[in-house]
Amino acid sequence: MQKLAKREEQIMQAVWALEKAFIKDIIAELPDPKPHYNTIATMVRILEDKGFLAHLAFGNTFQYYALIPKEDYQRQAVGDLIKQYFDNSYPNMLAYFAKSEKISEAELEEIVQIIKNKKP
Repeated sequence: MQKLAKREEQIMQAVWALEKAFIKDIIAELPDPKPHYNTIATMVRILEDKGFLAHLAFGNTFQYYALIPKEDYQRQAVGDLIKQYFDNSYPNMLAYFAKSEKISEAELEEIVQIIKNKKP
């Protein structure tokens, strides 16, 4: 699966949130300043070519939906981040957030509980 550019990810986030969306719906979900309609229409077609989106036709209007689940893309993106910045080590990643005070002790304990509850 390809890594998406920032604006492509924003478009996908909008489609994932809305589940099905017309171009105008996608634009409404994007941060200001809002891009031009034609810009988003072009990027949506690119996302279709990349296999991330598909559409349903309603006359001359298209409603778009995701072909790639958010969880699948998220799994790959996080995996890539861990490989690139944390030597493919989840403990290194957690240690980074703990040391930089981006995660509290209570949050770390919550993570430990999630891990314990997941094990058979």
